[in-house]
Amino acid sequence: MKILIVEDDKKIASLIKKGLEEEYFSIDTTDNGEEAIYLAKIIGYDIILLDIMIHGSDGYTVCKKIRSLKITTPIIILSAKNAIFDKVTFLNLGADDYITKPFDFDELLARIKVQLRKKEQSDNILKIADLELNTTTKTLFIAMQEIELTAKEYAILEYLMRNRDRVVSESEILNSISNLDNATQSNVVNVYIYRLRKKIDKNHTLKLIKTYKHQGYKISEKDT
Repeated sequence: MKILIVEDDKKIASLIKKGLEEEYFSIDTTDNGEEAIYLAKIIGYDIILLDIMIHGSDGYTVCKKIRSLKITTPIIILSAKNAIFDKVTFLNLGADDYITKPFDFDELLARIKVQLRKKEQSDNILKIADLELNTTTKTLFIAMQEIELTAKEYAILEYLMRNRDRVVSESEILNSISNLDNATQSNVVNVYIYRLRKKIDKNHTLKLIKTYKHQGYKISEKDT
């Protein structure tokens, strides 16, 4: 499990990082809002811990931007502000939880585990149009018919579906899928996208997998 800590207080960030690493989480840290947005785009984090008062873009902007990019990673706000207004504002921006500083690490850990359980339950079945991808059994059904996928085809399709309606670059796909062979070949993603199209789009009038020249790929029911 990989967690991003966005916190400008280095002591707090270090303590949280140490505690979570002892729980066997993989941790990235930053104190900059712009970098946080960039990292959230290119790395598939399981949780984002977000402070409000950070360098660059503040927590409000970061939360809003991440959600506008269709990134659904659970966001837990860490803040010294305890006013109801602030909590409601962040929840309306798309945050999943809000914990007020100072907090006990065990409480933070418990809240992280709650969000991970929710994420696991919601992530089990991914759907778009008549496609249904079961991430537990790693099987794809189209119109109730099972479609056989190779491990690499499955990995790319899962990443696209988790980022539906968002253009993802080849480098994002390669960075997020560790078991792709020949990742240094510039056309490796394109090859697997071609294979997926043959299996997924052949019976659809509206093609679900779309290519954006010099940008990447997107799976969507929308025309654009």
